[in-house]
Amino acid sequence: MNGGYRLSAATGLHQGDRGQQQDQVILLAHPYVTGCVIGVVADGMGGRTGGRKASDQVILTAGQLFERYMPGTDDSAELLREITLQAHTMVKLTALTTEQEPHSTIAAFLINPNGACFCVHSGDSRIYYFHRDKLLKRTLDHSYVQTLVNQGQLTEQEAAVHPQANVLVSCLGTPSEPRMGRLHIPQLSIGDSLLACSDGLWHYFTAKELGMVIASMPPREASQFLVHKARERAMGRGDNLSLAIVRIEPLAPGSAVVGSAFTPLTKKPAPR
Repeated sequence: MNGGYRLSAATGLHQGDRGQQQDQVILLAHPYVTGCVIGVVADGMGGRTGGRKASDQVILTAGQLFERYMPGTDDSAELLREITLQAHTMVKLTALTTEQEPHSTIAAFLINPNGACFCVHSGDSRIYYFHRDKLLKRTLDHSYVQTLVNQGQLTEQEAAVHPQANVLVSCLGTPSEPRMGRLHIPQLSIGDSLLACSDGLWHYFTAKELGMVIASMPPREASQFLVHKARERAMGRGDNLSLAIVRIEPLAPGSAVVGSAFTPLTKKPAPR
């Protein structure tokens, strides 16, 4: 990216109309490197408490491994792979201590200080990459209906209302190693945005709608609007939902440096 820029971000989380909250989401600024950020959405599944335990393991694993990551030295794609595989193992171990069968999706993006971005996902939580309001890329779900779409047997619109739309063919915590979808964006630009979200959110919007909202509002307002509109469209039958938005903005004269625009982030102090 030429010239100064900053990262503006927000998260959203709602229980929907379910009895328990099994989604989890984090946005973390790197503890020592300004401008390095990770966002993770995890949609847990499995009984009354199993799903929450699964998504908790995903978030915990991501935070621990990200803290040890050194931008410019370590392999970014390998970090996301390790987060996914270690979280998968931890979810499987959780199953040994519970009566449920915990599983979780993952959708994670990593932004480096040089503007390079890496993404990984497993299950049907998604990552959207926009330039202003235009969709450039998105992850493809590991689901039964997405398989039919890929084979040309269903359209995206038909898949959205299919009775087996929520059937996954891969996620974390299953006996087999999870499938991993990847995105690599060599260079983010001013006006670009990333959205990671669970199916409790994206199910109620087209990609065009999501792009228009994210482009027209600051991330915090966009997050609040999307949660409100998803709840409205769910009409009392909504799933848990979670989202994380990051937008690349120009650095205005007198404004803070890269990384300081993250009001909802957790950031640890640098070592003394």
